[in-house]
Amino acid sequence: MKLVVRVKLLPTPVQAAALAATLHACNDAAAWVAEVAFAKNARRPLELRKHTYLPIREQWGLGAQAAQHVVKKTCDAYATLKSNLRNGRYGQPGSRRHTRACGKPITFRPEAAQPYDDRMLSWQHAQRTVSIWSTVGRLKGVAFAGQDEQLAVLARHRQGESDLVRQGGKWFLIATCEIPEEDLNAHPVGFLGVDLGIVNIAATSDGVRHSGRRVNRKRENDRALRSKLQKKATKSAKRRAKKYAGKEARRNKDINHKISKRIVAEAERTGRGIALEELTGIRGRARLRKPQRATLHSWPFAQLVAFIAYKARRAGVPVICVDPAYTSQECSQCHHTERGNRPAQAVFACRSCGFVEHADHNSSHNIAHRGWMTWVRGAQSTAPALTLIA
Repeated sequence: MKLVVRVKLLPTPVQAAALAATLHACNDAAAWVAEVAFAKNARRPLELRKHTYLPIREQWGLGAQAAQHVVKKTCDAYATLKSNLRNGRYGQPGSRRHTRACGKPITFRPEAAQPYDDRMLSWQHAQRTVSIWSTVGRLKGVAFAGQDEQLAVLARHRQGESDLVRQGGKWFLIATCEIPEEDLNAHPVGFLGVDLGIVNIAATSDGVRHSGRRVNRKRENDRALRSKLQKKATKSAKRRAKKYAGKEARRNKDINHKISKRIVAEAERTGRGIALEELTGIRGRARLRKPQRATLHSWPFAQLVAFIAYKARRAGVPVICVDPAYTSQECSQCHHTERGNRPAQAVFACRSCGFVEHADHNSSHNIAHRGWMTWVRGAQSTAPALTLIA
């Protein structure tokens, strides 16, 4: 399983200037290569290299490996564009957006990521430094920092290329690690059901609720602040709005990491699998008042499911995704399904057998039951193979 670890570089001012010059040169060269690829309709590395390799080295002064990566990066960008066009990411063929996307060369930001292989980058894990190629020569002793757990994973399992990128004025190396997976638990004793929602981000069939009330209040305040800043429409207001949006995304990601870690740890400890609700059409299924819609649409539920999936793969815990239709109206004891079983948002009261429980926990029991029945019928773990940033 691939895991992407991001470490923060701590360059000196001189080293930072050299890295900035390197990124600018590589992306300037990539923009030119993209124009050549567009003009000559050359989208494959070997074909494009014939037209661009020598000019890249002579005009921009890039090394042999850097020039190769510039060409490959451009070809990968065109391959991604082709895939997005084919999948309808830019609308139907003939539409204005589709025509604009495929009617001009790809461009690269001056500080877009640049790939480095082992010839251009070496790691000194004991000293926590790297030696990295730049347009002004090899930079040795560039310090890096990160969490001890992630750095240990990096030292043991790093494979392939690493990307140099500058984000928010800070330097990062994004390295790919190949993590061994535990053997899948082929005989779980049951399934831990997980119900996703707004008031409670996740509620499990064990009776644990990961409340979202405090988070939602904070998100509402952030959303109101961003709306106020957007109405001002000044440069400083737009800058602050972007800053707050990034802060909220990082906070949500941290919360999803913590929730997923606890869910997977409990399933692994008890020898169970995890049953999740399929997210397909979640925004169409949910019927909410207007103030709640922004809260539902802005929370990264897919990210939470992805975190649970990849942590489960590492732990050998099977994951099943089930159809969540009517789980909120179905009694987990007698399975009587009726809309009137939900007299309130947080209350489930079965009109057939009289069973009463918190509505989210009742739903999670139904999800756990469906997960177990799906597994018994011979389904395999549906945890996808993911590449994620740790």
